[in-house]
Amino acid sequence: MADFVQKTVNKSAVRDLTVPIATVTSFNTLIQAVIDDNPFGCVGYTDRNGQPVAPVVRNREHYTAKVNFVNDGKKVGTVSLQSPSITAFEANAAEALANATLATAMGGVAERDFGGESYYCQLTCHDPSGDDYYVTFTRKTVRISSYQDDTIRTTVETWTDAVPALA
Repeated sequence: MADFVQKTVNKSAVRDLTVPIATVTSFNTLIQAVIDDNPFGCVGYTDRNGQPVAPVVRNREHYTAKVNFVNDGKKVGTVSLQSPSITAFEANAAEALANATLATAMGGVAERDFGGESYYCQLTCHDPSGDDYYVTFTRKTVRISSYQDDTIRTTVETWTDAVPALA
């Protein structure tokens, strides 16, 4: 039998944040700044279909709202609402908070659990070397994955060091 022969070395690295990103608005501002400012020096390219691709693009994202139902100071139920966009995230949370039928079924008053919510956005970055890699942001971490050259990690790490919210 033939052996598998390694062709590439894809790496990943993660930074745990000291303090979670506080709000979905500040999270989105951070993501949009990476896309708009391109702090990693990525380059655009043309895909196989001849379409231009920006240097940094949103690859995947989802946002999870949490609503607790409280009765006499005790949590009696929880609803988690995973949404594909921030707009849907906010709309779904508002709907759960305003849903009297759901509150009655749960036996409590609806309250938003901002601290329990999660945000996730993975960016695809196209390095000048031609390699694509990912920078994934959550409320609590920043992860770099599928990179080969350590200068990519160093570049992202240097930028992250300069962003107070990512300490």
